[in-house]
Amino acid sequence: MNLATADKPPPRTVAPAPDIADEDDLPLYEARRRIYPIAVRGRFRTIKWVILAVTLGIYYFLPFVRWDRGPNAPSQAVLVDFPNSRFYFFFIEIWPQEFYYLTGLLILAALVLFFMNAVAGRVWCGYLCPQTVWTDLFQSIERMVEGDPRERREKLKHASKLQRAFEAAAKHVLWLMVAWWTGGAWVLYFADAPTLAMQLLTGTAPGVAYLWIGILTATTYVLAGHMREQVCTYMCPWPRIQAALTDEYALNVTYRYDRGEPRGSFKKTQALKLEGLPAGDCVDCKQCVAACPTGVDIREGAQLGCIQCGLCIDACDTVMAKLMRPTGLIAYDTDMNVQARMQGKPEQRRVARPRTLLYAALILVTGGIMLVSLATRANETLAVIHDRNPLFVRLSDGAIRNAYTIRIVNKELAARRFSVAVEGVPGARLEVVGEAHMPAGATEALPVLTVGPDQTFEARVLVSTHAPLPMGASLTATFRITDLDSQVVATAPDHFKGP
Repeated sequence: MNLATADKPPPRTVAPAPDIADEDDLPLYEARRRIYPIAVRGRFRTIKWVILAVTLGIYYFLPFVRWDRGPNAPSQAVLVDFPNSRFYFFFIEIWPQEFYYLTGLLILAALVLFFMNAVAGRVWCGYLCPQTVWTDLFQSIERMVEGDPRERREKLKHASKLQRAFEAAAKHVLWLMVAWWTGGAWVLYFADAPTLAMQLLTGTAPGVAYLWIGILTATTYVLAGHMREQVCTYMCPWPRIQAALTDEYALNVTYRYDRGEPRGSFKKTQALKLEGLPAGDCVDCKQCVAACPTGVDIREGAQLGCIQCGLCIDACDTVMAKLMRPTGLIAYDTDMNVQARMQGKPEQRRVARPRTLLYAALILVTGGIMLVSLATRANETLAVIHDRNPLFVRLSDGAIRNAYTIRIVNKELAARRFSVAVEGVPGARLEVVGEAHMPAGATEALPVLTVGPDQTFEARVLVSTHAPLPMGASLTATFRITDLDSQVVATAPDHFKGP
């Protein structure tokens, strides 16, 4: 034994530090998996085709619809006329000072969205959202050119690189054509569509038109062709908002696990059923996942990526029909009903409930207010502004005079003549500074102002009276304009100031 080392403790064995390099190298987010949904057939796919055709048909061709508004008016049915500060929608004409109608439309759209969410979850996202509609169109073009995912996998094995490159080029060319026409259709809403379309074809359109077409072409091509489900999952705020607005009675695309579990292959579940053992109808074919445009497995429950489009329902029903099993394994349902069936309780479907009734009432009230306002609005308005300094002037003959600025708006497309009068001031004498004349056959001194078609006219008005006024009095003076042809009257109140 070596005495030099007898008193030394045995060397310690230090455990190696854990290798955490692999964990540090893990990405913060899951890498994107490109999704190629398969084509399916069924009632929900048919509904989506119909909505796609109707909505895109309206968007692309509505600018070319004509509407006769008479002389001196644009004949385009829907037009945003920035140069003249007007918005035309068939028989409706909106002026800039009527911006509250746009506010009402936004409120109405929000209430309709809330109502749809309360009834059937993200039904807007699945059928009507522009991102969904254009993505659906782009994916249809992709399948038409390159085939279904199964065909693409076969082409990777057998097709030549030249063929695959040609198909990819053809796909992107078609995408760009659709995107270009999307941008082109948008600018047609801001000018006379046939004229601007011809200018675009001949290269003589304004530069701003080409700029906006380029912007919208790029955004449509990128969002609908390349980002697709990324927009719904990461960019759109509505999936987060609607989660706070839904409740247990809202119908959502639901996997009925009370009937589908335990899942297994067709032969396995058939054998279990013959033995009297628990077996579900789900054969784990994953066709619901393959049909989903966002790659969601609905069997895992409600998820952020599910846009409630119903394509997984069509895919599952097709498989169930081939296997001679009842359809509806995936359907618009609630998790509450699934739990009720498992417990032997009756299902509950309450479309009419306080939430939906409140939304429906608000929609009717908001829509009713807007309709009444549109039906009763006048084609002429009058506004009066009293001079601030001085408030009144005492004339040399002892009369008291107040000065005003009146503004007359003529919303019709023809010139109109208005007589101007004032009421509420005893013995008042009204004088319009500038051009005004007496109407033919008039019995009182009512000056007449001519306001051009679709114009606003301002005039300075002087009102004087010799009638004695109480000290510090302020009389209510009501100005009145009368259309000499239609006898339509508009009034505006103000004050007549005295000493």
